[in-house]
Amino acid sequence: MSVKDSVLDALKNNRENYLSGEELSGQLGVSRAAVCKAVKALRSEGYEIKAVTNRGYMMPSDDTAISEDSVRNALPAQLRGMNLYVYDVIDSTNLEARRLIADEGAKAAPAAVLCRQQTAGRGRLGRSFFSPRDDGLYLSIVIKPDFDISRSSLVTVAAAAATSEAIDEICGCSTKIKWVNDIYLKGKKVCGILTEANTDFETGQIDSLVTGIGINTSEKSFPPELRDIAGSISEEGLKGHEKALLAAAVIEKFIRYTKDLSGFMDSYRDRSLVTSKKITVYTGKYRKDPTVELGGRAAFALGIDDAGGLIVEYEDGTRETLTSGEVSIRL
Repeated sequence: MSVKDSVLDALKNNRENYLSGEELSGQLGVSRAAVCKAVKALRSEGYEIKAVTNRGYMMPSDDTAISEDSVRNALPAQLRGMNLYVYDVIDSTNLEARRLIADEGAKAAPAAVLCRQQTAGRGRLGRSFFSPRDDGLYLSIVIKPDFDISRSSLVTVAAAAATSEAIDEICGCSTKIKWVNDIYLKGKKVCGILTEANTDFETGQIDSLVTGIGINTSEKSFPPELRDIAGSISEEGLKGHEKALLAAAVIEKFIRYTKDLSGFMDSYRDRSLVTSKKITVYTGKYRKDPTVELGGRAAFALGIDDAGGLIVEYEDGTRETLTSGEVSIRL
């Protein structure tokens, strides 16, 4: 067993109790420098390990919780200085991110807001997003765009590609994307994404963008009305360090992809759940109530263009390129 694994076992077996570097060194038969190196490596993997001078190291007992330290330590070096805010319970990470922007303006970006539970989580078209305590990763990322406003719709596409890739890499899954921004696994929705813009009314330009990402990490608490629709990326749920790794991977990929809005379209297309499938299209024109999907049109999904639009062909042979907005589709 490696020194890192031995240190991890020792800390897990003594949760909430501090073990000094000297104790760990003697117990494991290695140098204190080796213990310090092992702790640093574990933190880089997202494990939350507290360190107090003259007391040593301690791993908290709540291993389902996500913390600022665990996320920051899991980020690549160039992002560890970004603004991170981790809460126990808040109304919505998107709402908190918007409050942050109102207080700090452009200097708030890039930033990420995370929490263990949302009391008023939101999805597209005004829908609520079920956000029980510790059964999901609830995350909002703030960026200040350097690209033209006409390309802002690609941010949601980038977020979907980044999130799908991150889930697969960290959790060993094989997720798909239902246009435009829902992540699916084994036929069930495991993640929703909502992007909101903060606009300067004087210039008409976007000052900042907030992208909220809600990932179901456990399916223990789904209410009856969601059990046939929603799924999770893990039957047993993720531990705190695993959530930290996943959050860091999503943040890194999202910020990299949105820097110049490139590098993700091929991945997005490859992960598409709808291309070459029969679908039903619901738009404002065909819906009487935005909360109820009525009057859809049957279509065939031909592909996705470079702007993230879904190219469809209706039964009468006419073609249209759908943009996200007030459009939704169903397989």
